[in-house]
Amino acid sequence: MALSTHTTPSGFLLPSIHSAPPFFTEQPNPTTQSTATEQWIRLILTYARHKKLFNLRVEDAEIAESDWEEILRNERINRRILPNHLSNIIATMVSKNLAAYEPPKQARSVLVFWRLPEEWAEVLYDWVRLYQLVSCFHWPLNTILTFYDITDPPSGSPLGNIPVPLLRRAIVILGKTGRSQTIAITDGEGVRFLPRAK
Repeated sequence: MALSTHTTPSGFLLPSIHSAPPFFTEQPNPTTQSTATEQWIRLILTYARHKKLFNLRVEDAEIAESDWEEILRNERINRRILPNHLSNIIATMVSKNLAAYEPPKQARSVLVFWRLPEEWAEVLYDWVRLYQLVSCFHWPLNTILTFYDITDPPSGSPLGNIPVPLLRRAIVILGKTGRSQTIAITDGEGVRFLPRAK
């Protein structure tokens, strides 16, 4: 089979390398493997953004109907990535700060940073400011929002379904720049967003 791009049922365009059988196996040559790993990382991040996926597990390489099936398998060439290979790719992503083990202190599941935590911090702050200006809910800066308010807002948001560990990272980043403050509230935790310092 000639190398060719392919559009998945979800509308994602797979690169031509995805139709090369060696892409799915670890290569003995370190340079070749390093190049393939970079291509896998780019594919994982692009696909995660396309499908808005946040979690990748080593087990996803074995599950036939995982959220990642479209890229971890290629039935047209009868290939799939093996768990050990995926584990090594995940470890490289973590070493490059493109993912983080979640929960911590294990190496089989990661949060995928298709947006870096710093980028999520800006998305979060901009979203709160936008709501301050146009929302009928009028969430002004200095109002305390719960994590639920942020992850499950009353209308569309780029933050919908963001995992709480990733949200926490974004809030910590905003806190370091004086734009947020985590607050203990009756139902758990909330966050106060502060005006940007002049």
